[in-house]
Amino acid sequence: MSASPVPAPEVALQVPDAPTIPPPAAPSYNPPPPSVASAPSASLYVGELDLTVTEAMLFEIFNMIGPVASIRVCRDAVTRRSLGYAYVNYLNTSDGERALEQLNYSLIKGRACRIMWSQRDPALRKTGQGNIFIKNLDEAIDNKALHDTFAAFGNVLSCKVATDEQGRSRGYGYVHYETAEAADTAIKAVNGMLLNDKKVYVGHHISRKERQSKLDEMRSQFTNLYVKNIDPEVTQDEFVELFERYGTVTSAIIQFDDEGRSKGFGFVNFETHDEAQAAVDHLHDFEYKSRKLFVSRAQKKAEREDELRKTYEAAKQEKMSKYQGVNLYIKNLEDDIDDEKLRAEFEPFGTITSCKVMCDEKGTSKGFGFVCFSSPDEATKAVAEMNNKIIGTKPLYVSLAQRRDVRRQQLESQIAQRNQIRLQQAAAAGLPGGYINGPMYYPPGPGAYPPQGGRGMMGYAQPGMPIPAPYGQAPPQGYSNMPGYPRGAPRPPIPRESAPANQPGIPRATGGPTASGPPVPRPGPQGSIAPPRGAPGVTPPAGRPSQGYKGNPPVTRNGPPPAQAGPVPPAVATGTLPVDTALLSSASPMEQKQMLGEVIYMKIVPSHPELAGKITGMLLEMDNSELLHLLESPDAMAAKVNEALNVLQEFAQRDDAAAGAT
Repeated sequence: MSASPVPAPEVALQVPDAPTIPPPAAPSYNPPPPSVASAPSASLYVGELDLTVTEAMLFEIFNMIGPVASIRVCRDAVTRRSLGYAYVNYLNTSDGERALEQLNYSLIKGRACRIMWSQRDPALRKTGQGNIFIKNLDEAIDNKALHDTFAAFGNVLSCKVATDEQGRSRGYGYVHYETAEAADTAIKAVNGMLLNDKKVYVGHHISRKERQSKLDEMRSQFTNLYVKNIDPEVTQDEFVELFERYGTVTSAIIQFDDEGRSKGFGFVNFETHDEAQAAVDHLHDFEYKSRKLFVSRAQKKAEREDELRKTYEAAKQEKMSKYQGVNLYIKNLEDDIDDEKLRAEFEPFGTITSCKVMCDEKGTSKGFGFVCFSSPDEATKAVAEMNNKIIGTKPLYVSLAQRRDVRRQQLESQIAQRNQIRLQQAAAAGLPGGYINGPMYYPPGPGAYPPQGGRGMMGYAQPGMPIPAPYGQAPPQGYSNMPGYPRGAPRPPIPRESAPANQPGIPRATGGPTASGPPVPRPGPQGSIAPPRGAPGVTPPAGRPSQGYKGNPPVTRNGPPPAQAGPVPPAVATGTLPVDTALLSSASPMEQKQMLGEVIYMKIVPSHPELAGKITGMLLEMDNSELLHLLESPDAMAAKVNEALNVLQEFAQRDDAAAGAT
């Protein structure tokens, strides 16, 4: 669908060569009564969504109708990318009916959404009862126009016009009625009629499996032939005479261009399949006027492309199996290493069938290459011996070569596993699930703010999204400018003995401190306590007003008192915590790395949110004394970050070049 809303065209129904029949008045949508088609759970399916739509966006839209119980945007299990549809569960069935009536085909981020009752029982979808197919539709007819046209014949469960990647109509669509009688009525009334001056076909929907079986049967009984590599001097009469030897030719044509010159191919149609098969058997690869003819069954373009795609995939799989376990990828090569030098380094490990150093257009080495051995054992031995071996001044990286899609899939799987581990660690530490990109958003119940703890509230799909207010209420002030917690950032551990029963920092329903005492500061890295917001000398993060309770001194639990107010380094001004040198010196080397990594990450994430994790990991390879120097010197930190960015950029370029070569 196009980004701008397309007004529903006036769809005229008329018999060809007959006076135009006025279109039936499109009735307002009558929600289905609670039955098999609409379960009383008030669960709605929302499809045709933009891939960037999140639970928070949908909540803001659907919560205007009534209180929402839960929202889930369905995502890929590995990549976590949106699949383009979601489920919205209302507390009341009447709210679901109003949402279906008022929001169906409304624009969400420039795309018209399609809403229907969620069908938990797949029997209705699989049987296809009440499902009809419409083709030869005008390009101006969209989902809403098609729905308005066919709603006159019965209760429509779902309606869709097929579109391409740019949102343009493909000229056909589907309408699913609640009953088979309504589908039959629509077919009798609309089949063969004119919609926007185009005669449409309307019939019962046939599943792809049934269509495929019919197509296979038709292909096995072909009568139409495609002939190519025809000599340009061959005339139409000679072409027909050539094929009439094998049976009755009903039609034959050679294709010519605008200037009347032969394009070298044509089509021949026989009366029976046996005659066409005989022509293929005798004339395929037959030399006619010094040219070898190509004769085969005529195919549509889509069918040819499908066969070529399958052939290509089969050849690719064969190539992969041929080089599986024997082809090595080598990077970090010196600039002066060419094919011969690389071969000489790897020849002691076995027979090399091919060796190549990748170069740019100027012939300069890109720093990586490939070596293919004759057996997997030789390749395994080369990896074991040559990986991390110093050649020149650089250590080589040697591993089995992988295709780009396989490598990406492995990386995405590793990311998903790390996210799962973080989710489990956060749950064990008592952090709210909203910081870990939870799969479903449960809004607060009427008259209450989001529940505290990790069970009641599952967070948004994107960090930084505001938390909507409960239905019918304004959002609490403390939530209006909440910044999103950076995904993948090191999370400060919360000591079990000092963890409060309720999460600090989350406002209660009353909007102020409770009778039990003043608010408790949030714990920092390694159990240290962050200064309370509003403390002298501490600048609040940008975009968040400074908050504090007048007359209430800061309170700590089982931890050292907060640092005295004083000059604050830039790191603290952006939300990070100073390093407690006493605590650092008493910690183990692993804990020291963890503490320093947390502070360094928070210094880097404001300027490089996407690469902060990688840059922090690279910097943590330095000694702890050097890391402390970086924390004390902003200039030294900036220089190291820029150096890491250059390394990452160079690595990405080489990796892309290596993937393109494979």
